[in-house]
Amino acid sequence: MHYLPEPKPRGEPATKPAILLVNLGTPDAPTPRAVRRYLEQFLSDPRVIEIPRALWLPILHGFVLNTRPRRSALKYASVWYPEGSPLRVNTDRQTRALGARLGSVARVEFAMRYGTPSIRDALARLKFEGCERVLVVPMYPQYAASTTASALDQVAGFLRDTRNVPEIRFVKHFPDHPAYIAALASLVQAHWRRSGRPDKLVMSFHGLPRYTVSQGDPYHSECHLTARLLAERLELADDQWQIAFQSRFGRTEWIRPYTAAALSEFGRRGIRRVDVV
Repeated sequence: MHYLPEPKPRGEPATKPAILLVNLGTPDAPTPRAVRRYLEQFLSDPRVIEIPRALWLPILHGFVLNTRPRRSALKYASVWYPEGSPLRVNTDRQTRALGARLGSVARVEFAMRYGTPSIRDALARLKFEGCERVLVVPMYPQYAASTTASALDQVAGFLRDTRNVPEIRFVKHFPDHPAYIAALASLVQAHWRRSGRPDKLVMSFHGLPRYTVSQGDPYHSECHLTARLLAERLELADDQWQIAFQSRFGRTEWIRPYTAAALSEFGRRGIRRVDVV
């Protein structure tokens, strides 16, 4: 076993603790080559695609990675910021804002599960800077094996390869944390103050394959928990809001109702204004 190199002894107490914010990831550029590199890493993760490797990898390398990157690159380019990827730019802004808020209490860094900066590189950098206590915070309020657990896999891989491991704490989820619900509500209320209230508020979450529910993944129920608490905070009647799920991939059934289908149904029913959060 060859461990990662250890930093030289500092001869002084360890520096302040660190917080590592972990987001999903993004291509480094809105180009087919960068998107292909990102998708290969993302779609090769067995936490994301649970199809047996012998069946899935030929499909991934023979078809998906030869057709999807060019189409996806055009979509990325349409939303790309001058400073870079929206996800990376906004995660960096959140990191800087939290660091400024905490001041000398803790060092704050961010990492991406797929792409750069990687979780492994970020933890190694914090270790070399003397941060021996790290709080890892995946930025997914609702737990899912394909997101939160996948990030934890990368943390575990770093620890496995490290001789002198740092002290790690890990936030699993926060779907009902009062501060999270209050933050969501404040964003919605601020929008309503500018634009008025809609006939219906759709709370749209990222989707997951339907089979994950039967396999014990709590994501679906945690999304419903967040939606209910947000509706209560906004004092909405049952007919004034609806939960929905977007972003399907492949032919398998995903958790319902689908966001696009829900919006189409509202149109057929004559509902004139819908806000989506």
